[in-house]
Amino acid sequence: MEGIELKTLDINGLKMHVAEMGQGPIILFLHGFPECWYTWRHQMVFFASRGYRAVAPDLRGFADTTGAPANDPSKFTTLHVVGDVVGLIEAVAPPSEKVFVVGHDWGAIIAWSLCLYRPDLVKALVNMSVVFSRRNPSRKPLEMLRAVYGDDYYICRFQEPGEVESEFAKIGTKTVLKHFLTYRNTSPLRLPKGKIFPDETPITLPEWLSEQDVDYYATKYEVSGFTGALNYYRALDINWELTAPWSGAQVKVPVKFIVGDLDLTYNAPGTKDYIHKGGFKKDVPLLKEVVVMEGVAHFIHQEKPAQVNAHIHAFFKNSSSSSCSALINISMFIKTRNSLYTSHCYNGNFRDIDKWGTKLATNCTNIA
Repeated sequence: MEGIELKTLDINGLKMHVAEMGQGPIILFLHGFPECWYTWRHQMVFFASRGYRAVAPDLRGFADTTGAPANDPSKFTTLHVVGDVVGLIEAVAPPSEKVFVVGHDWGAIIAWSLCLYRPDLVKALVNMSVVFSRRNPSRKPLEMLRAVYGDDYYICRFQEPGEVESEFAKIGTKTVLKHFLTYRNTSPLRLPKGKIFPDETPITLPEWLSEQDVDYYATKYEVSGFTGALNYYRALDINWELTAPWSGAQVKVPVKFIVGDLDLTYNAPGTKDYIHKGGFKKDVPLLKEVVVMEGVAHFIHQEKPAQVNAHIHAFFKNSSSSSCSALINISMFIKTRNSLYTSHCYNGNFRDIDKWGTKLATNCTNIA
């Protein structure tokens, strides 16, 4: 797209393909499956025109980012991918500068993980479709998914290396992408063996997704294949093993969550109760707002870009304003304390005023 700069950076042992546009505070956009940086095309143009620097990488294993061993799913854990993201932040952001983050699907999972592992790098987060998932210390993810959904559930079907890739190859890359990108069923996605997409009705693209859009994705997956992307699913149990130190940990950055009411993730068992009955807020104490958009499915930022852009923009503007306000209050505290100390007009100790200062500092740290 015109105005978007595409470049390749040496990041964490990878040749990372990155799209950039605009100047100003950085917003890092993290994509999901089966996508790449291109999924954020509408957001990049919008935010670049409003004084932000939009940065959208192809994540490890996706599209034009190369260097990760596709034959080894253990190299696709959240620790690896967050390491890549941290390296990217260090490459594009000035020292000690935090960034705004937006994630969707697997990008949302990586964003949650980034905020757990390195909250010091994130000003505020807008995540879409995939809620935070508290680690269950007593049960591995795949065991749980098979028990709830069965072996035909798409994540379970993705586990055997090469199997689903072979089935995709018989159908054709573009047809596979059309099936995933246009999926609007709120029930669990199942991919039966031998008939991975049972409905053979020709796919009519929605108005928000053009043939040119699908062609762009297809040209990338025809070169890279699907294995790198599928390795994220194949590393689920490895993630579980490696993230034991974060059991019970909270996400402590300001968060806004957006989801469509037709998204299969929103309709998964227990998800609505988790979001609306306090579980989500307990795990993400700085959760500021949950937006459920009616009549919208999984690829929410492509389907309704104007509304999603407005939600993101309002939240990041408010986060910036709150940060400035907190910094002003800190400055006022320092000036007041120094003035009292210098003038000797405060006869008591500084315990009360220091408590005020500590509270301001804590608030500033939480939102800056």
